[in-house]
Amino acid sequence: MPKGDDGRKRLRPVDLARTAGVSTQQIRNYADEGILPPAPRTPAGYRRFDDSHREALITYRALARGYGWGAARAVMRAVHSGDVSGALALVDAAHAALHEQRLALRSAGEALEAVAGQPPGDAPPRSDLRIGELAGRLGVRTSALRVWEAAGLLRPRREQGTGYRLYGPADVRDARMITMLRQGRHPMSQIQDILDGLRRTGSADALRAAIARRQEELTRRSRAMLDGAGHLDRYLSALEPRSAAEPPGAPEPPGGPDG
Repeated sequence: MPKGDDGRKRLRPVDLARTAGVSTQQIRNYADEGILPPAPRTPAGYRRFDDSHREALITYRALARGYGWGAARAVMRAVHSGDVSGALALVDAAHAALHEQRLALRSAGEALEAVAGQPPGDAPPRSDLRIGELAGRLGVRTSALRVWEAAGLLRPRREQGTGYRLYGPADVRDARMITMLRQGRHPMSQIQDILDGLRRTGSADALRAAIARRQEELTRRSRAMLDGAGHLDRYLSALEPRSAAEPPGAPEPPGGPDG
């Protein structure tokens, strides 16, 4: 391939497109969006790409696999606008968000095990219970049941004519789980996730399997983020001028600058 005055290989849009498995129009879009570094143009108006654009393209797609397309786009645009600090802040934020997801998933798993480890409760009532009866069974105030209902944790039906709340066997089961989890200081949002998961999967084992699958997904994403961050680090290093290879204030080698 021909080389430019700087010794870099000249690349055509089709060369970059083949590298990423996309169309040449997509390469032009990447250039317009700032995902690729600025490309000088020939007198005829054609962009002149080189290895730096290929490395930017590879870095962008590696970032996208872990951080998502939107975050990867924002990172590369920040880099090419000279805001490396902002680009790294986006990377840090994504890792922090993933960590929060891990913590939430672990807490959900602990809450599920706490529920699953409880001995069976009283036999379900043969008829629906009113709010005072259920509160008495659970040893809680009726106001607590109303708060849980307002939060969407309980969904009692209303008695026709009187409008009184009526709690069936499923409501009693849910209220018992909520009571136990609240005693364990689990937040409402986490309890909602557990209840929704149990209602959706139908059993603790199925929800346990769903949590395990989610853990595997987070692990895969974490690995992909590490890979993307590695590509970004190499790309940033290639962008740095050679004079910045040594940290500021590094001592000169013995013998002075001429060696």
